[in-house]
Amino acid sequence: MTTRDSVSTPQPATTASPASGPASGPASGPGRLGSLGPVGLVLAGGISVQFGGALAVTLMPRAGALGVVALRLLVAAVVLLLVCRPRLRGHSRADWGTVVVFGITMAAMNGLFYQAVARIPLGPAVTLEVLGPLALSVLASRRAINVVWAALALAGVFLLGGGGFSGLDPTGAAFALGAGAMWAAYIVFSARTGRRFPQADGLALAMAVGAVLFLPLGIAESGTKLLDPVTLGLGAAVALLSSVLPYTLELLALRRLPASTFAILMSLEPALAATAGFLILDQSLTAPEAAAIALVIAASMGAVRTQVGRGRGKTAALEDTGLEG
Repeated sequence: MTTRDSVSTPQPATTASPASGPASGPASGPGRLGSLGPVGLVLAGGISVQFGGALAVTLMPRAGALGVVALRLLVAAVVLLLVCRPRLRGHSRADWGTVVVFGITMAAMNGLFYQAVARIPLGPAVTLEVLGPLALSVLASRRAINVVWAALALAGVFLLGGGGFSGLDPTGAAFALGAGAMWAAYIVFSARTGRRFPQADGLALAMAVGAVLFLPLGIAESGTKLLDPVTLGLGAAVALLSSVLPYTLELLALRRLPASTFAILMSLEPALAATAGFLILDQSLTAPEAAAIALVIAASMGAVRTQVGRGRGKTAALEDTGLEG
């Protein structure tokens, strides 16, 4: 996870042109669009995925955890393949290898997380899961200040868990930690896939790989329950909210945002999950949970300000030396 491919910052003019269009041109303001734009994409994706996760919890009694994941991946794959219509020819063996690993990572991340929320509440599950991206942010970052933001977010994560997770089902907690490890791998391979394939073509192909791998598990657990019209409709909604929209936004964001900054932004997920749990699952927030939300938001804002300031500093230096453009 510390290789150059996983932590280097893509240059907008050379790597983001397929998806970002005019926004990547010289007149677009690299400091603003190159940093604030991707941050907005990440936040929108986070809101979508957490509300989709809350909806998935309500669907589990009908289809089971594995059945929900199978529906989510299958519907998302069909939608993305129809919309993107990715080319199957002209890709190298390394391209296909990246897509296959990305698909396996997505399937594992979803499967482990849904097994976790079937056993423990949504907020603690996401809190444990986010430890994966936080660990990535520390390992991938080359700036000492990012370790500070990661530490602050980590304090919020444990505060949101009540200072410890001894009261949780240990199997559920283990599944959540495993999902966190897969989430860190997802960040790396989403960035690599975005650089190798135009638009969201690589995401569509990877989603198809994940769906093919997971569908037998979903059928084995839920069988004909997956064919119920209400279950199919709710599964489609979960797929759109939790897979199609957030994965597309994150893939586009990772073309212009360093993996370390993206990983720290993921510390917002427990706060978003707690909000979704409150609105959809009627789970209330305590004072320590509210304090934890404040900590992770502060850490994320600090990470964003660091990245924006770094980009502006580079631009100013180029202007002073007459090398910009």
